[in-house]
Amino acid sequence: MTMLLGRLWREDKGQDIAEYAVMLAVILVIVVGTIRLVGSNANNVFSSAASAIQ
Repeated sequence: MTMLLGRLWREDKGQDIAEYAVMLAVILVIVVGTIRLVGSNANNVFSSAASAIQ
């Protein structure tokens, strides 16, 4: 049992997966925030263009 725990402690593959998960979460937050910001600005631009055409 102690050998198994020692081997799990020394291996860092699980740590790499956790780091990738954190990076993915940060990237997703940035992308979602950017899309929301650009989306609302694009909506305003299209509304202005549509009212100018009418």
